[in-house]
Amino acid sequence: MDAALVCHVGYAIDGQPYVIPTLHARDGDTILLHGHAKARTLLHAGAGNPVCIAVTHVDGLVLARSIFNHSINYRSATLYGAGRLLTGRDEKMDALFRFSEKLLPGRWDDVRPLTEQGFAATAIVAVDIDDAAAKIREGMPKDEPEDLGFPTWVGVVPMRQVLEAPLADEHTPPATPLPGYLAVPTASPGDWRWAGATQEA
Repeated sequence: MDAALVCHVGYAIDGQPYVIPTLHARDGDTILLHGHAKARTLLHAGAGNPVCIAVTHVDGLVLARSIFNHSINYRSATLYGAGRLLTGRDEKMDALFRFSEKLLPGRWDDVRPLTEQGFAATAIVAVDIDDAAAKIREGMPKDEPEDLGFPTWVGVVPMRQVLEAPLADEHTPPATPLPGYLAVPTASPGDWRWAGATQEA
């Protein structure tokens, strides 16, 4: 979960299923979701209803000697639990800090303070994980023995998510220094930015 930037939250209301993409953060065995205080997803989950949260990382295209054996290398996790709305000021502020630090550690202290209006307009739902499942596929194609002599290129095309050079908006003075957390990403394994940690800014 920590290595994923976006998760998908699944739930059902009156028999109608929904799946919504959103950012997330983790606090131990609890997944944190945030959004507008009037968002249907958060209102439903925050009322104690069950939700399903899924993430998937695609690590490579697996090219085999037959279309049947083509695949992808991936890592996925599916979590199950019921949501609860965070109402305490301290726990809510801590959750917002966790979101900020997950995206870009250090950014929280580099922007204007959160206003009371913005704080009130934001809802945080905590989903305590009751059950979970993970699936992984890695390695080379698994061709049939009789296909091994077929004359075509076979192997894996690795894929990864990277940070590219930052682009300043029109209101940022040209002399404004690039924050250190953007100039030299300092990610670690499990962090969503890890694959791009050596990418030049």
